Amino acid sequence: MAERRVTIGWPEGLHARPASIFVRAAGAVGVPVTIAKNGGTPVNAASMLALLGLGAQGGEEVVLSSDAPDADAALDRLAKLVSEGLDELPAA
Repeated sequence: MAERRVTIGWPEGLHARPASIFVRAAGAVGVPVTIAKNGGTPVNAASMLALLGLGAQGGEEVVLSSDAPDADAALDRLAKLVSEGLDELPAA
């Protein structure tokens, strides 16, 4: 399983607009991805309700993971999005 540990760069955490950006990006990477707070239960990263249920705040660490083959590039892109608090998924 590939995974990335990343600190949330959006000051407001994964709420409202940042959550929407992340969910769209997670759905667009082409592999199933989960997200969890450090030590927490992983949830579907492409589910808005699941993501909001995490209650992840800015500055907290989350773990992105995937069992899919060749998931490394997708996780790298999502990790960059989260850590830098970007408004869109970075180019491959």
